Amino acid sequence: MLLRGACHCRNLSFTLAWAPDPAEIVARVCGCSFCTKHGGVWTACPTGELRVAVEDPAQVSLYAFATRTATFQVCARCGVVPLVTSEIAGRIYAVVSATVLDVDPALVRRVPASFDDESLDDRLARRARGWIANVEGASVVR
Repeated sequence: MLLRGACHCRNLSFTLAWAPDPAEIVARVCGCSFCTKHGGVWTACPTGELRVAVEDPAQVSLYAFATRTATFQVCARCGVVPLVTSEIAGRIYAVVSATVLDVDPALVRRVPASFDDESLDDRLARRARGWIANVEGASVVR
């Protein structure tokens, strides 16, 4: 299944080839302070292929906090955060916002997630296992 998503003004957009076709898209409702304030609901297909397109790189703001191991890609024009990247051992991994997907909302199942008690090594290992590993175009917005 080819999923499409974008920020509100479409400056930051992506396609995510999700295979095999999902019966549902599990989306993690992150409980960290940033995601709580921004309504962060993230999903990933570890075997998928993510292609990121940026209309105007100057209109992308990068934000990292706490461990500084994840970079939130914020559209400076419309304020939406369509994806997050993490560089692990020289490779870019990503999750996408389920709220920006152009899909039937009934396909998305939200589940609460808290990563407060993870060590840094555990966090990076979880991302390497569960985030999208095949990412193109994110080098513009790392």
